[in-house]
Amino acid sequence: MTDYTNDTHDPSLTSWVESANDPDTDFPIQNLPFGVFTRNDNDDLASAHIGVAIGDSVFDLTRAVEAGILAVEDDLDTDFFLGILNEFMSRNHRQWSAVRSEISNLLRHDDAQLRDDAQLRDRLIIPQSDVEMQLPAIIGDYTDFYASISHATNVGTMFRPDNPLLPNYKHLPVGYHGRASSIVESGTSIRRPHGQLKADDQDTPTFGPVRLLDYEMEVGFFIGGGNSMGSRIDMVGATDHIFGLVLVNDWSARDVQKWEYQPLGPFNAKNFGTTISPWVVTLDALAPFREAGPHRSADDPQPLDYLKPNEDMQINMTVEVSIRSQQMRDTNMDAHVISRGNFNDMYWTIAQMLVHHTSTGCNMQPGDLIASGTVSGPEEFNRGCLLERTWRGTNPIDLPDGTQRKFLQDGDEVIMRGWCERAGCRRIGFGECRGIIEPAQ
Repeated sequence: MTDYTNDTHDPSLTSWVESANDPDTDFPIQNLPFGVFTRNDNDDLASAHIGVAIGDSVFDLTRAVEAGILAVEDDLDTDFFLGILNEFMSRNHRQWSAVRSEISNLLRHDDAQLRDDAQLRDRLIIPQSDVEMQLPAIIGDYTDFYASISHATNVGTMFRPDNPLLPNYKHLPVGYHGRASSIVESGTSIRRPHGQLKADDQDTPTFGPVRLLDYEMEVGFFIGGGNSMGSRIDMVGATDHIFGLVLVNDWSARDVQKWEYQPLGPFNAKNFGTTISPWVVTLDALAPFREAGPHRSADDPQPLDYLKPNEDMQINMTVEVSIRSQQMRDTNMDAHVISRGNFNDMYWTIAQMLVHHTSTGCNMQPGDLIASGTVSGPEEFNRGCLLERTWRGTNPIDLPDGTQRKFLQDGDEVIMRGWCERAGCRRIGFGECRGIIEPAQ
């Protein structure tokens, strides 16, 4: 396996921000994910700032550049005053890495420049509890893939038991164009949608509130530098176009989906809401957790030449889903974990998704979001949505409040988490991607 690490990944590296040294934090100094936030204090700059997460705090990069403490290339200065990450995402990998390395140096335990300046430190390091996170980028386009063979096989078995996996699946990453306008940041409530529904025992459809509301545990990635229309992104250098990863909850109306998906696939079943986590974990931060792959069985076809991997792009990343009902919140009960899987079980990598997406000359732009599709593995507990986890509602899940779930009920809060860990490396995480279901109107 290729070593993609540098001195910023040193597991012995610590920070003078004490909470970053907690072994359970998602945001040690080895992570440093980027995000956009507003401050709750009196602010004399633009309302939205760019920062990185460090322990339970945020390092305000907008104010750091203003104060002259964050040394970046001259033409990068303005990127951090725009209140959105698109311009910084449009830069190249060398520039992203240089900024991340400079931030790491400023926050390391033995760097006194900011550590020993109490006034400036208090201005630039603020508790995460004192900020409101925003979407990290203006998302011009959103595409959702179907990259888990376990998920595709399970869903196919439910609806096409004689032909669960369609012939194209092992030859190309299957995807569909999603709706960018309904992507929201973690913590935003999701209204139960209405839809056209058709019961199996009825001849005609009806219109009303969705009954089979579901989540999908996915991993998304933001495009950095794009490509011009008519050109392609090749596997060589594909990762240079990927800025970083987030958690994605692709909320799904299964009863709408069942009725509408033939012949053109998902539409209203998927367009009413997609939630993403606020912190973008860079590929640099994920370097210690990259693995060879994707995995293929001996009788699987080899990818066509344009999709053949040329570097390690499987990511050893645990993903977990919990549910907390309204009753559980009212009685201070903890959220109940209902599934846990790993992103390295995917049949197609993020690089292959990107390359295939542009193979026709489709142009990508900084801030475009691509999602993996449901992350599911070979075991029942690895299944990343309720459709699979309860097998279309025939195997309901017991919650600690005494209720059961086949699909989501009003008041349910879905909480997704993700993290990477490996012997000899510092654990890093993605924070949370959460949302509560509100009743239909």
